Amino acid sequence: MSTTASTAASAGASDRAGASRRQGTFYRGDPGMWSWVLHRITGVLTFFFLFVHVLDTALVRVSPNTYDQVIETYKTPIVNLLEVGLVGAVLFHALNGIRVMLVDFWSKGPKLQKAMLWVIGVVWVVVMVPGAFFMLKRTVETLFGGN
Repeated sequence: MSTTASTAASAGASDRAGASRRQGTFYRGDPGMWSWVLHRITGVLTFFFLFVHVLDTALVRVSPNTYDQVIETYKTPIVNLLEVGLVGAVLFHALNGIRVMLVDFWSKGPKLQKAMLWVIGVVWVVVMVPGAFFMLKRTVETLFGGN
């Protein structure tokens, strides 16, 4: 029998865990669980970006004309939106990584992890709002006219 099929009583779980198992199989965890999920997703997205970046940069030695064509596609509004998403992912991954290190290596870290999560959320918004504005400014001006 798998551990997921066992009941809360036989597993010796707390009342809270037993109640969540009776309500369904989807775990609606606290913000710490969601930060863990986002940390993994942003890490994978950053890895794939770096992989594609290495490949497209390698094109300059293989075929400079193809490299120039690829670079031209990067100047489109859709890619500009993807760049904003990339910056947001890297920023969250970095800030959450600092939080994870503080939780692991600071004696008060485990007690303050939820507060630190809220702090990185606020810092992320404070940095991303003006950053996204300046990153998207040229694209918006190009699409809708402007100076």
